[in-house]
Amino acid sequence: MKVLISTDWYKPAVNGVVTSLVNLADGLTASGHEIRILTLSGSRHSHKEGNVTYVSSVGVGKLYPNARLKVAPSSRYIKELIEWKPDIVHSQCEFSTFFLARKIAESCGCPLVHSYHTVYEDFTHYFSPSVRVGKYMATVFTRHILSQVQAVIVPTEKIKTLLEGYGVETPITAIPSGLELEQFCTRLSSAERRARRAGFGFGEEDRVLLYLGRLAKEKHISEILRFLSHIRDASVKLLLVGDGPYRSRLEDEARALGLNGRAVFAGMVDPSEVVRYYSLGDIFVTASKSETQGLTYVEAMAAGLPLLCCDDPCLNDLIISGVNGLTYKDEEEFHYMLELLCSDKELCRLLGEAARETAFQRYSIKGFADCAEAVYRGLII
Repeated sequence: MKVLISTDWYKPAVNGVVTSLVNLADGLTASGHEIRILTLSGSRHSHKEGNVTYVSSVGVGKLYPNARLKVAPSSRYIKELIEWKPDIVHSQCEFSTFFLARKIAESCGCPLVHSYHTVYEDFTHYFSPSVRVGKYMATVFTRHILSQVQAVIVPTEKIKTLLEGYGVETPITAIPSGLELEQFCTRLSSAERRARRAGFGFGEEDRVLLYLGRLAKEKHISEILRFLSHIRDASVKLLLVGDGPYRSRLEDEARALGLNGRAVFAGMVDPSEVVRYYSLGDIFVTASKSETQGLTYVEAMAAGLPLLCCDDPCLNDLIISGVNGLTYKDEEEFHYMLELLCSDKELCRLLGEAARETAFQRYSIKGFADCAEAVYRGLII
């Protein structure tokens, strides 16, 4: 089967969309399918590298950090993809490359499948001063885009329910994104872990809470900082790994809350180093409610970390509270559950082991690709 995957985001960008589509492409290739990728160039220059076609684009970071839009049809390269005659076109983003994907699918007479990765109503602060108006715009936009495809793939039942609530009538299938999980099983040696933690000012007896991801408003990291400031035990600390538009504000908040030395911002790290940072934490924490799936949650589980997450429907398919992680609804529950984890190493071990088992049972790349292939074949037959 020939599958064209289109995306506005691609390597070296690091986010959930890129991780999901790269793993999908790898899984499909391993199953014998021929894959090509259509994405945006980092400049006005269109070009090809291997099986990846890059079309010219310009940066529009004022609309959304690091976002880009195509500036020319790149007809030569689009014509080449049409002549390749894909059996399926699978779009991953709703903007520039979506319309190129639609054009190619229509020209080839093949089905267009779309993976819905972003809940736009959680990002209204980027494009609308009014939450109500922003949510309405997100609903109308999403319904319009998804009416133009033959099938929609979402990572969780939470997103399927949301889209059905928007009035989307296109068939929707929930398929968790697959991850290359084996790499997260590698733990640092005791000496290296101790040295790396010391580099951030953490001692051996400190209990380090780990947040890994974008530092953005919709992630509600301010909530974690506030909760931490109410914990008297100074040995409970927070390591934030990642960068984003909210970083400077969060650093200001941490200082204002008196968290100097307790809330440490590691910044952006090389993707090859991410796995090592999971080894530095004792407990993975997040207050986000904007996740479609939360790939870093799965990574943390594969690393054997106990999770303490704000309760959200996206976790219904992932965390069984008290079995493979813990979820909280308010600050009182957060403090109670954190105290349990900090005082009971055996509980942490059991939750971590169950978390790893869940990750490997449900989030393999092969399973992800097999499920996507089943959707494709259902449209072709």
